[in-house]
Amino acid sequence: MTPKKHQQTGIKFKKPGLYLLFSIFYLGSALAFPALAEPLLATPAAEGFWLWKLLGRLHPLAVHFPVTLLCLAAVLEIATFRNFTSRLRPGIDLLVTIGAAGAIISALLGWLLAQQEDYAGDLLALHRWTGVATAVLGAIAAILLYYIEKQERWPLIKVYRGVLLFTAIGVTAAGHYGASLTHGDVYLTSVMPWTDDYEATPAPEKKFNLVALQEKGNLDAAKELELNVQVRAIFAHSCYKCHSADKIKGELRLDQKDLVFKGGKSGPIIVPGQPGKSELIRRITLPRSHKESMPGKGKALSTEDIALITYWVKKGAPWPDKGQKSAFRIAELKPRSPNLPPPTQNLKNPVDLWVNQYFLKNKTAWPQVVSDRTYLRRIYLDIIGMVPTPEEVQKFSEDSRPDKRALWVRQLLNRQDDYALHWLTFWNDALRNDYSGTGYITNGRYNISDWLYKSLQTNKPYNQFVKELLNPTEESKGFISGIQWRGVVNASQRVEMQAAQNVSQVLLGLNLKCASCHDSFVSDWKLADAYAFANVFADSALEINRCDVPTGKMADTRILWEELGAIDKNAPVKVKLQQLADNLAKPQNGRLYRTIVNRVWGQFMGRGIITPVDAMDNEPWNQDLLDWLASDFVAQGYNIKELIYLITTSKTYQLPSVGIKDVNWLNTPEYKFTGMLRRRMSAEQFADAVSSVIQPVYADSAVQYNPAGKDKPNPIKTPFVRASLVKNDGFLTALGRPNRETVITSRDTQANLLQALELTNGKKFNQVLQQGAENYMTRFPQSDALIREVYRKAFNRAPLPQELTVAQQMLGEKPNSEAVQDFLWAIVMLPEFQFIY
Repeated sequence: MTPKKHQQTGIKFKKPGLYLLFSIFYLGSALAFPALAEPLLATPAAEGFWLWKLLGRLHPLAVHFPVTLLCLAAVLEIATFRNFTSRLRPGIDLLVTIGAAGAIISALLGWLLAQQEDYAGDLLALHRWTGVATAVLGAIAAILLYYIEKQERWPLIKVYRGVLLFTAIGVTAAGHYGASLTHGDVYLTSVMPWTDDYEATPAPEKKFNLVALQEKGNLDAAKELELNVQVRAIFAHSCYKCHSADKIKGELRLDQKDLVFKGGKSGPIIVPGQPGKSELIRRITLPRSHKESMPGKGKALSTEDIALITYWVKKGAPWPDKGQKSAFRIAELKPRSPNLPPPTQNLKNPVDLWVNQYFLKNKTAWPQVVSDRTYLRRIYLDIIGMVPTPEEVQKFSEDSRPDKRALWVRQLLNRQDDYALHWLTFWNDALRNDYSGTGYITNGRYNISDWLYKSLQTNKPYNQFVKELLNPTEESKGFISGIQWRGVVNASQRVEMQAAQNVSQVLLGLNLKCASCHDSFVSDWKLADAYAFANVFADSALEINRCDVPTGKMADTRILWEELGAIDKNAPVKVKLQQLADNLAKPQNGRLYRTIVNRVWGQFMGRGIITPVDAMDNEPWNQDLLDWLASDFVAQGYNIKELIYLITTSKTYQLPSVGIKDVNWLNTPEYKFTGMLRRRMSAEQFADAVSSVIQPVYADSAVQYNPAGKDKPNPIKTPFVRASLVKNDGFLTALGRPNRETVITSRDTQANLLQALELTNGKKFNQVLQQGAENYMTRFPQSDALIREVYRKAFNRAPLPQELTVAQQMLGEKPNSEAVQDFLWAIVMLPEFQFIY
């Protein structure tokens, strides 16, 4: 459509001259024939003049600018298709002009980068030519736009728009090829479940820094094993697709020791102790565009991975001998009940008796226990997830009974609703249960909230709790049913395998995810073991898939530890689940009960007796304590509240909290227990603390979970809606609440940028502060009374003289709303509020 009257756009085009035409010609010819541009460089490319290198390395930075501008210009042209002279025209003109210039500059910088660095191959050629095409087309679009607007050649509008559209397509393709050069040719497809390159198996945990920093001289046997496991993890995730039993490219296999050192058709790939002479190191350090670069498929190895493999070769490429029973520690399955040490004059609690022996062995003196105020706040947050009220603190301080701490623990455990509401968070994470999210709309996932809440409220015995999860009723089937993902998924993510992975992780402290894809590199579990366990949950026999490739072999049906009992592979799935529940929950399965004891200990102490809590084959810092707690747990009728009572009434739990500077130290063999670790509140604890001190964060009862049903009165009586009951939102997510699409057994407690942003500019939090400020000002018009009340509720104490002075200066004699908001914000940001001491 030809405009009746051309409107002034506000963009002043200069007449396109020979310079622009020469730039286009030179750009295309220089990139196609680099020798033509060589004379313009003061220093030949081979000499690597630093300025050309610097400019070349600016290419990744510069290239994103024209990509954004040209794509946005194309979108706006489509949006204004019927009105070329719309009000958006000045902006579109500017986007096209600057985008075209940026594309030319980026292409020239890219040419410099290719000349100065070691890039080659077909992928580079594709990236180069799409980049040239983008720059040329962008320049043509800018020229056409000039002729249309300055010389009113309206018939060129369609041509211009077509060129601009192809420019946007070209710049997208160039960006894709550039990403493939950097990250590998399956950079995008590796995250698409419907492609052959999909990599659903989680990446292994990186521990290179841990190994390197701990080394002093030669590696001992334990560190050699750890180093080898980490290298094999990299091989499994990055190399097995081409170099394992299912595919042997270049006659090279990397899944067995003898085959690794034998090498491939080109000879040995490793010269132990000499990384510089090892073909493996040469291949993984080549540029990604090089045809011999490894891995040939998938993501490129990270700098850390390359450093780790190089370090391994330098240390002689240690690998456990094939003849030994196992390279990995295997925890005892059977229960064990060691004899308790005799009580002392000051120690009676069994936990303290075991810890006392540990302290004597490590020459650790018992510190003084914490004050009443600290202890009360600690048990309130740990048992029911809330801070005590000033009235409760006052009552506790006036309690003169010698065993008042134990009595108050029992009192909190008897608050059934509060207890259930707090521990609902722990079990929702572990059982990947939530109130909304993936699968609920499509009926591909089942909610177990009613069953879970009632199980916690009634303190259901743990063995029965486990049985109802494994052989579920309609209300508890959501855990083993998993998530029925829409579309094609990796074989290791079908619901039967999800059940096997989740049951082994949550109930048995075993990572079966690696073995769900291939033979594990971090344990002795095999692919056949994982599929045999998954078959327990299947209606029909499963075909074993190795790295998502069918093998033609059908899986057996059995429990991971056959000594626990057999499963009838020919029985209906309901019968198999009954057999599984009975066998796993029997008292002879010491692993099941060590796992839950270790998890509960970790919740209260900040670190499990074994860490990580999902790796129960790891070495505990006190085997006797763990074994005794597990056996006593069974003897006490599988009563989790009695376990909590035993831990929280121990002198061990009452010791001063311990701060740590490096969280990595917690998972090292050098860790020594000296007391509870200082912990940041969870997202739900923080939200509830803010609700009780300032203003309810979640005041709308309509968004909370109601165990009585949607249309019935909610039987849960709380002063405010507890955060454990509400659907996830931006506030809770920022504070660390996960989406629960996978099992979560520990949360990251470190502060992060997202949390900082939410607590400074978050809409929900700011509304809470505003409403809280108004309420406090109404009740306490004078700043002195307001300050004292806030300190009393937030910290269960009066402000110190210096704190009172600073707060009074902040608020003035008669505070306004903004000043009170700032004061409340400062209070909840203090470590004394946010941490469990």
